[in-house]
Amino acid sequence: MNKKLKLSELNRVSVEEFKEQKKFPVIVILDNIRSLNNVGTFFRTSDAFNIESIYLCGITATPPHREIQKTALGATESVDWYYSENTIEVVDVLQQKGVRVYAVEQTEQSVMLNNFTYDGSPIALVFGNEVKGVEQKVIDICNGSLEIPQFGTKHSLNVSVSYGVVAWHLVNQMLQK
Repeated sequence: MNKKLKLSELNRVSVEEFKEQKKFPVIVILDNIRSLNNVGTFFRTSDAFNIESIYLCGITATPPHREIQKTALGATESVDWYYSENTIEVVDVLQQKGVRVYAVEQTEQSVMLNNFTYDGSPIALVFGNEVKGVEQKVIDICNGSLEIPQFGTKHSLNVSVSYGVVAWHLVNQMLQK
């Protein structure tokens, strides 16, 4: 029999333990995300994958907010986050610190996610507005673009779903190094 585990059997770390543990060197930048539910999902996914931090930029809402909390389920307390009005400034500062910044976007030169190999350096991922995507002026200063291969009639995924796919791909590669 394959019994479902109870919450008490999952051996989850406390918020304090989470804050102290070594993180995967991944930073998330949200470029004008309008849905508070999506913002909350980014927090929850970042907690699940032990991501370093999130930058909330432009119109992206910040905690505390009831609508963010609905999907974050407390992850706004465990994941480090920062706010900046200007996404370009965040990208520039991170690049000056040696972080390679990639827009998750469909571009002329995007690398399909299944062809991207993590090289061991710190990485930041920019996710854009649900309708307009990552702003072109942000794409222009990124180190590159990553694209999720898609095989159906639609050519986009929900931004928070895209994050889950990309985060798992990167963390999986990091676990194998």
